Amino acid sequence: MSTELPWHAAYPAPRSAAPSISREELLQWIREGKQAGKDFVLVDLRRTDYEGGTIQGSLNLPAQSLYPTIPTLYSLVSNSSVKYVIWYCGSSGGRGTRAGGWFSDYLEDQHDIEVKSLVLTGGIKGWVAAGPEYTSLMTGYDPSVWTSKSS
Repeated sequence: MSTELPWHAAYPAPRSAAPSISREELLQWIREGKQAGKDFVLVDLRRTDYEGGTIQGSLNLPAQSLYPTIPTLYSLVSNSSVKYVIWYCGSSGGRGTRAGGWFSDYLEDQHDIEVKSLVLTGGIKGWVAAGPEYTSLMTGYDPSVWTSKSS
């Protein structure tokens, strides 16, 4: 019997944990007029489970191919007005925290104290579960995908 290593085994474990941002805080930012792509970058890390919609303005950068692209993402962010990169996946318990940690590590290696790496608490599942106030801010929202998923 062969045991396949998880996809992230090919990369170093994050040295640090990125702080989190609650969906309520992100919603407040949006209400205050902060914009994805200008003030913050939202990164949806889902690949095979990328369905049912995404938060408006999100980039889809699957976690499985993210690590080697971090320097490029950093270059884009650091040459813009963006001050926060917010990571999420299904529940932000695995891919989200790992990506947030990797980016935090990279920021530290660059001695960058201006840009912050944050993980969206609860991920896209938590966002959807919070109701219409949140799902109205999604692109491609398909309620049938979410009602068929077990909680």
